Amino acid sequence: MDLSKAVIVGCVILISAGSALSQDWPQWRGPNRDGKVSKFALPKKWPAELTQKWKVTVGVGTDSTPALAGDRLFVFTRQGGDEVILCLDAGTGEEKWRNSYEAEAKTSADRSHPGPRSSPAVANGVVVTFGISGTLSCLDAASGSLKWRKNDLPGVLPRFNTAMSPIIVEDLCIGQFGGQGSGAVFAYSLANGEQKWKWNSPGASHSSPNVMTVEGTKMVVVMTANNVVGINIADGALLWEMPFAPGRGRQCAAPIIDGQTVICCGGQGQGIKAVAIKRKGDGFVVDELWNYTDNYVEFNTPVLKDDLLFAISQQNNFFCINAKTGQAVWTQASGNTGLDSLPNGGVAITPVSFAGEGGGGARGGRGGMGGTGLGSVVDAGSVLIGLNSGSRLVVFEPSKEGYKALVSYKVSEGQTYECPIVSGNRIFVKDQESLTLFTVE
Repeated sequence: MDLSKAVIVGCVILISAGSALSQDWPQWRGPNRDGKVSKFALPKKWPAELTQKWKVTVGVGTDSTPALAGDRLFVFTRQGGDEVILCLDAGTGEEKWRNSYEAEAKTSADRSHPGPRSSPAVANGVVVTFGISGTLSCLDAASGSLKWRKNDLPGVLPRFNTAMSPIIVEDLCIGQFGGQGSGAVFAYSLANGEQKWKWNSPGASHSSPNVMTVEGTKMVVVMTANNVVGINIADGALLWEMPFAPGRGRQCAAPIIDGQTVICCGGQGQGIKAVAIKRKGDGFVVDELWNYTDNYVEFNTPVLKDDLLFAISQQNNFFCINAKTGQAVWTQASGNTGLDSLPNGGVAITPVSFAGEGGGGARGGRGGMGGTGLGSVVDAGSVLIGLNSGSRLVVFEPSKEGYKALVSYKVSEGQTYECPIVSGNRIFVKDQESLTLFTVE
């Protein structure tokens, strides 16, 4: 066995060993792109403070969530005039390797987010990244050596540049590319970057694709600039489509898959819609199940737990809807700053307004996750863990009656827009320039 193959085998062994102890987070929103953590070590009592194990400066960028595979973290960031892919030791923060390429700086309205917004995906011994100007890279995960790099639609970008996180399905890398008025969904071979298929769309969005299987047919679900589509992974054929424009907002949230149900969040003017995908004859049909319009989300993807959908509204309120009926369950009260102001180590019942099954409750104010609908929530079993743009990490118990906030921690002095990586008793947090490992002890 040559040295390069030995390194790869060693990496696989390490990844397998690490996975037995804690969960990997190999892509955006976790192993199944659903924001669910399977191996969180829930403490008997939450500590007054999290324990900081290490903190390293990795470069500029607040929007790209790192990927965790075994004992390695893969970070996509910007340093000077380059976009950089870093591999770090998850236990120590030590740099294992780096790969970089020159990338144009953005000076448009989104210049306050200069780094990449797309999160890496790790599988089959490779790591894939998608740069802010549409550069797709595939690297060997063990060594960092470049396997291939391409940009098939140069200069064609969504408004405010790219944010889509590619997905690895079997031996393919799949993502949507392009901009307003012109786009495409591509599938590339992981081995050599060869284009396996391409489906042309009327325009690309910032939303990341997801995967579902309906009666044996595996398809990638993509929210483009103006619709939601299901594309056959085997050959790139369009299986179904549904008009779904983002209204006055932007298409940023990803489609949520629940069996044969697709839940779509379209931003202001569109609300949240659920549809069932069914086979009919030789094709597929789209059946609308419900359409919720009391609140909307734009910059976060809700988490689905026990048939309840938990989301952060653009008005900065935390709210919950019934994922089977689309009816409101509760909405955080206007002006409530509960998730931002809990005492460390304390236990508080955050008041919410209850509107029953028909209404949405009061809206507005600074409640919920802070910022303007920015933040992330992950399902960690008996608790949900949220991270807002003001770097406040909040642990709370979800229910149909509201939520019981258990504890909150200030985890950075900078802003945080990424998803926290929760694995075992470890929580990795990326802010504007740094990556930090905390443990719950």
